[in-house]
Amino acid sequence: MTHQQQLEKIGHARGFIAALDQSGGSTPKALGLYGVGADAWSTDEQMFDIVHAMRTRIVTSPSFTGARILGAILFENTMDRDVAGRSSPSYLWEVKNVVPILKVDKGLAAEEDGVQVMKPMPELEALLERGKAKGIFGTKMRSVIKQANPSGIARVVDQQFETGNRILDAGLVPIIEPEVDIHCPDKAAAEDILHDEIVKSLNRLANGRRVMLKLTLPERDNLYGDCVEHAGVLRVAALSGGYSREEANARLTRQNGMVASFSRALTEGLAVTQTDSEFDAMLDGSIQGIFDASGT
Repeated sequence: MTHQQQLEKIGHARGFIAALDQSGGSTPKALGLYGVGADAWSTDEQMFDIVHAMRTRIVTSPSFTGARILGAILFENTMDRDVAGRSSPSYLWEVKNVVPILKVDKGLAAEEDGVQVMKPMPELEALLERGKAKGIFGTKMRSVIKQANPSGIARVVDQQFETGNRILDAGLVPIIEPEVDIHCPDKAAAEDILHDEIVKSLNRLANGRRVMLKLTLPERDNLYGDCVEHAGVLRVAALSGGYSREEANARLTRQNGMVASFSRALTEGLAVTQTDSEFDAMLDGSIQGIFDASGT
């Protein structure tokens, strides 16, 4: 019953997906923006303790609830930790009514043909089983497109959907995330190629199989409108991709049916030095702005 409730919420409720899944490579930058410098830790474990404290402060805030937030994407290290005496996935769903989602990729391969595909994931099935046991609903995995290279983009999409089918086989719902770098020199052309490859892959999905999509906010408004309506798509989300929250919200407002799945744009303005009331007020304003932009 829980999976069906989560499916309904992610697929049909108003709101957006919070991306709280910075991993080893991106955590120092996220902490730096929060006001915690690299001199605050000397080991990776200490760094992950600090970022978990930041994430705990976010998800335990009174403003962070399922009233405006559909789901939250977690890093594996966060899934394995507790929040307020419960496992992180359990806290999110049972206390906050927010659907827990797990980042499963192991990072990016070196750039080739203008793209970075995902590194191999030989232990994916074991991670999916562990995630399911902890109450995880779905997954997220990211590739990056840096050039409007048709063969490279096709490889990215093929790998994403091949991995997505492995995730569906395990009973979880994958978020397919082929990010187009916002600095791509011909971003609009890359997005047109990507759109066509995604639609081809969606049309090849077996009947009854549904994925989510997480895509860069496009240059051409409503480029992904047919994906929003596709029978094989549960939800289409937008990543902020380095745009400021103001710019990301403005672009998202023009994409009918897309909801946000923001990371840096969500935490923009939060600081370790803020009092709890200052922190909660800043986060509440961020959440409301992103919620409003996701409702168009």
